[in-house]
Amino acid sequence: MIDQNALFIDGALTSSHASEYIEVRSAATEEVIGRAPAADAEDVDAAVSAARRAFDDPQGWSTWSADERAITIERFADELETRTERLTGLVSSQNGMPISIAGMLESGLPTTVYRYYADLIRSTQLEETRPGLLGGRAIVRQRPVGVVAAIVPWNYPNLVTALKVAPALAAGCTVVLKPSPETILDSYVFADAVAAANIPAGVINIVPGHASTGSYLVSHPDVNKVTFTGSTAVGRQIGKACGELLRPVTLELGGKSAAIILDDADLAANIEGLFQAALLNNGQTCVLNGRILVPRKRFDESRDFFAALVDSAIVGDPLDPGTQVGPLVTDAHRSRVEAHIARAKAAGAHLVTGGGRPVELDRGWYVQPTLFTDVEPSSSLAQEEVFGPVLALMPYDDVDQAVQIANDTMYGLAGTIWTADETRGIQIAERIESGTVGVNYYMLDPVAPFGGTKASGLGRELGPEGLAACMQTHTTYLSTT
Repeated sequence: MIDQNALFIDGALTSSHASEYIEVRSAATEEVIGRAPAADAEDVDAAVSAARRAFDDPQGWSTWSADERAITIERFADELETRTERLTGLVSSQNGMPISIAGMLESGLPTTVYRYYADLIRSTQLEETRPGLLGGRAIVRQRPVGVVAAIVPWNYPNLVTALKVAPALAAGCTVVLKPSPETILDSYVFADAVAAANIPAGVINIVPGHASTGSYLVSHPDVNKVTFTGSTAVGRQIGKACGELLRPVTLELGGKSAAIILDDADLAANIEGLFQAALLNNGQTCVLNGRILVPRKRFDESRDFFAALVDSAIVGDPLDPGTQVGPLVTDAHRSRVEAHIARAKAAGAHLVTGGGRPVELDRGWYVQPTLFTDVEPSSSLAQEEVFGPVLALMPYDDVDQAVQIANDTMYGLAGTIWTADETRGIQIAERIESGTVGVNYYMLDPVAPFGGTKASGLGRELGPEGLAACMQTHTTYLSTT
């Protein structure tokens, strides 16, 4: 039992004003494994004030040289790395992520992101003088945007935190981080690394809480930018609030991506990649390909292949290194996923395998990996984000139809193409209406921008684009003399 009674604000654990506590349960055992204060408005005020002071300090973080910030960010990455086992164990216990992938995606990749931005800020030109066309000159500078409110989800808490915090720190911004209530325990390990790395007080502040905490933070008058990862419904609310405040916002929202299997694809040779694209983190991943589009002439073969893939997945304790599919994050979320399964059945979809709870696991919020066929492209299963291990196998007659089906959704976040001909795959990828597409592979990379189109969000994270999103441009006009 981890019992926290303080919040990380202004460089130290400080008493919370909150009267309410958040209880965290293990996704595998359903037992309470920890609790922490649910930050209230007074706590958020204290966190934002600390971030504001740290940003406005004439000798503070925003005024440090790029190299000074980079050295500190690298030291922070080192501190996180030493806490890998503790971080990943807590994440897996809280949200059900198999420990076999948590080490890479919740520790290895985040530290890579921090180090990437440390390198990038060293090499980024932040000021240039441009000769004017009207006889003058212009100095164009990139300056940190200010205090950043970063709201992260429960499915990849440390990875998504890195996507938001790393470029903000590199740019010279200060941060108020709001973890999701389902995964707050690991944020205390994160805070310990912040302190150990000697990041100045107020540069990173952490306020766990419910939706009301996030709503108050988004609209706080001393916040300069908001970055949010979560559902499209909540993203619309945040976007509306930021629009009214004329406040820049980055929104990484939902998805309903498709994998297009071409007629020349070798399914067996790509089994590991297809598993990751379809079932990573128990299906609790926004970029997953819940729709599998296959040539009609290969439909029976593909059905048997994916049925075997789903049936052979090892379901069990997320802390067991052999587990491939763990439990879902909460009982309420499992109920939502099971409701999707029930609606698909009622709509006439054919359940090939799965669809229930593993009988051998009487505790934990498990759902069997599930495969449907006979799924209409307009049905809720084909249009709505399930966020669980539920796949829809759908046939197409030609590539044009496959592209049309893939694009026939309000979302536009990700997708994959599977083919023996990479050039052909790239050509088809360019026709997919989404921010990212993989060919025979899909993995976020720090060097490339990530984000969505349509209802999947606004703006980009990662790459130089992620750094630019934490900057504002300032121009000084000069005469020629």
